[in-house]
Amino acid sequence: MGEGGKRRQIIPSLMPSFAHSDDNYDSIVPLDLCCPIYSCHFCGALYWHAERVKSGSKTNPRFTICCSGGSVVLPLLRDTPAFLDYLLDLTHAGFVKLFRESIRIYNSMFAFTSTGAKVDAAINNGSGVYVYRINGQNHHRIGSLLPQLGKKPSYAQLYVFDTENEVSNRMSLFPSAAHVGGIDQGTVSELVKLLDECNEIVKAFRMVRDRFDQSGVVSVRLRLLERRARDGVQYNLPTSSELAALIVDDFGQHSEGRDNIVEHINSGLQRISELHPSFMAMQYPILFPFGEDGYRVDLKRNLGRCRLYGKRDRITMREYYAFRLQHRINEAKTLLRGGRLLQQYIVDAFCSVEEMRLRFVMDNQKQLRVEMYRGIQDALLRGDTNTNDVGKRIILPSSFTAGPRYMIQNYHDAMAICKVYGHPDLFITFTCNSQWPEIPNALKLIEGQRPEDRPDIVSRVFKMKVIELLNDIRKKMIFGDALACVHTIEFQKRGLSHVHILVWLSSSHKNPSASKIDLLISAEIPDKTIHLLAFNTVSKFMMHGPCGIDNHLSPCMLNGNCSKHFPKEFLSNTIVGKDNVPRYRRRNDGVSTIKNGVPLDNRHVLPQDVNLIVKYQAHINVEWCLDRARAVIEEEFQGDSFASDGENTCKIIDEIKLYLDCRYVSAYEAVWRLFEFQIHYRYPSVERLVIHLPDMNSIIFGEDKDLRFIGHVEDLGKTMFTEWMATNSNFPDARELTYVLFPTRWVWNGGQGNGTRHWERLNIGQLLHNSGNFL
Repeated sequence: MGEGGKRRQIIPSLMPSFAHSDDNYDSIVPLDLCCPIYSCHFCGALYWHAERVKSGSKTNPRFTICCSGGSVVLPLLRDTPAFLDYLLDLTHAGFVKLFRESIRIYNSMFAFTSTGAKVDAAINNGSGVYVYRINGQNHHRIGSLLPQLGKKPSYAQLYVFDTENEVSNRMSLFPSAAHVGGIDQGTVSELVKLLDECNEIVKAFRMVRDRFDQSGVVSVRLRLLERRARDGVQYNLPTSSELAALIVDDFGQHSEGRDNIVEHINSGLQRISELHPSFMAMQYPILFPFGEDGYRVDLKRNLGRCRLYGKRDRITMREYYAFRLQHRINEAKTLLRGGRLLQQYIVDAFCSVEEMRLRFVMDNQKQLRVEMYRGIQDALLRGDTNTNDVGKRIILPSSFTAGPRYMIQNYHDAMAICKVYGHPDLFITFTCNSQWPEIPNALKLIEGQRPEDRPDIVSRVFKMKVIELLNDIRKKMIFGDALACVHTIEFQKRGLSHVHILVWLSSSHKNPSASKIDLLISAEIPDKTIHLLAFNTVSKFMMHGPCGIDNHLSPCMLNGNCSKHFPKEFLSNTIVGKDNVPRYRRRNDGVSTIKNGVPLDNRHVLPQDVNLIVKYQAHINVEWCLDRARAVIEEEFQGDSFASDGENTCKIIDEIKLYLDCRYVSAYEAVWRLFEFQIHYRYPSVERLVIHLPDMNSIIFGEDKDLRFIGHVEDLGKTMFTEWMATNSNFPDARELTYVLFPTRWVWNGGQGNGTRHWERLNIGQLLHNSGNFL
């Protein structure tokens, strides 16, 4: 394993600055990052100071999440129409409040397209806040202009067919909601008038209706145009003539580019491309009441301010949506006031971005085909020379974030760190708190909003807190000298994010005594009379239960018992058993707290660092790791579906479909990914080394290659592993290093330059650079 970047010097272990002595609990002040009062110099998006680019000036900060430093320039959204502005005013009650609770139903009434996602409706059956969460793939479809005989109109057909009864037709799509009073007939009627007046897409479909009224039943189709006559950077509101065109009695005309043809009458639905400018406006007429254009492939970057000049001159889809999800003083807030509908839009936006990435992977399988070397040799012996008959048909590469190969590589990186530093010492779980003061401070910018209305705000605040916590661990050394650190961001079933952190401490912390563990970890409730803030924080965030006989419905209950083995036993001192499992000190000191009407004492406390939870006002579970943790992880990894038995080629499976079928996405995860926040972090860096059985190395080849040529390519069987063994045979001093430590004195040449794969000896300067990177 090698570590790139700056050389680090191993320093003696320091005592933790956050020791658990009773006289320093009150010295910790809860972290408050205040309000987002800073703005981007280029687009005006509002930020917290902690979100600045760290390489920039503290007094004149730069921000890049919104517009990539001015390289993304898009038109701002227009002011909300008066009636819709009234409905979205969160300070109003009555039927306006019901509108906000049913906003997704109202939007579906007026949407031109359907959504193909499997919405997880069961997640909102409890008493928690609303969460929009989908499973699998998401796509939009549109039907014909007129319904089939005997069927009710839906989606775009409602703008064309039987418009004299349009309000009742729309309400009949959701009879249960209308029955319980969730849908107001007057609101539906006013929204019809509003969209008729403002929305250019609605005007295009009304044009078809007028054609039917004038000429009776004629063969008419509507072409939804992809191209625009004007620059999308300056204009985001096309005219109806730029948006659509009527096609009368001409069924020989075909779609061009990403134009969509809406047929007169047909039996099926057609999919709308994520690249069509009206893709989002047709799905979300409540959020885009004017029918504004969305992402277009021809949107150009502002190259005058773009550091990527000469590399990419077009705005990516991710950059487009990241720009839209920003609060700007001088921009309309229709989108940001969408509440539950905003959650759906964010998930939809991320799925569109990921769909484009997956489509690229699908279209570039020639560059991603993988086959074991011996598998190719076996195919040649069988007489198979067509690459289409060999290997994996569709693969998802490790470069695809959150894919299975990506996860496996990160797992291997963590195991490589274990090889150098031993087993991790601390396992920390940090959970987002949607009630952090920074969140309501930001929500005040739009009066009446709640945390669930703005998953973008919640995710950004959590990102800042995670960075601060890592800074406490690595730089402030609150647990001592941290040699290595790995963390992974995950998202709970209800959407909120949490991070799992593994920390490797210096050698002096290995196999600590019980007294040293007590300096780092506490499993007790602070004395309320002495440390009121610490008592309240532990009581709020770090108590397990009530469960057992006090609450049989607790999520932890399994077969009548707590699956987390609470309550624990009272202990006067921490005990480290023969299996190296610590049992934390839980004194029977009479201190308790009340939760859901049930008194809980030290037996119900989760292990923690009191100073951390006081500072971050959140659930932060700190556990001392076990020696046996590595064996458990390795045991789980055995039987991996990517292994080969040496007799057969790799399984022919669609890894993209498998990934989508298993995927669940909530708004919190979607916005995290749209803002390009890391979901995995490791320190120090890792050099990935190849290991395999003889003639079982993976190679990459295109589908159009002849296996007879591939099988005889020079150096095809040479890998890092085989050439390491060859170097050991040729150079006696190379035998002094294991394969893992080999990059400390040798560097791999993968075939660049002279085209020969081999290990090269490092020069003196490189050796000195690497000397501080390995134990």
